[in-house]
Formats: sequence, structure tokens, C-alpha cells
Amino acid sequence: MSETVYNRIAMLRAERGISRRELADALGVHYQTVGYLERGEYSPSLYLALKIAEYFEVPVEVIFSTTEFPRLGSAERSA
Repeated sequence: MSETVYNRIAMLRAERGISRRELADALGVHYQTVGYLERGEYSPSLYLALKIAEYFEVPVEVIFSTTEFPRLGSAERSA
């Protein structure tokens, strides 16, 4: 059983024009930690996941999932 945690941190950062360093400073972590999270090389603690959700003002499940998020624009659009 895989314990991969997928996330949308990079997408949320890009949407809001926030750098890795700005997010890291707000969360109290090293900026490289944000990179590790975004690339899926590190799974956050529950506390850190909740802090990230709080920072972006969205529910934690909007950011994190145990299944891959669908790629934007991948769903067929009906006419």
C-alpha cells in the first residue's frame, strides 16, 4: 500500500503569486521544505497540513489527497 500524499501547494502558490520563501516564512519552515512538499518528496505532519490549509483559507482536502488530482483541463467538456 502506497503512502503517497498528493497536493496542490504549487498551484495555490502560483495562483496567489506567493514564493516558496514567503510561504515557508508564514509557516515557520525552511523554504526547501515547501519544495519537498510540492514535489511529493515529503509528506507533511497533520499540524503542517492544517497550517497550510489555514494559510490558503481552504479545507485541507482541497490541498491534500491520497489519490492524484485530475489535471486541469483533462475532463472532456460537453458542448
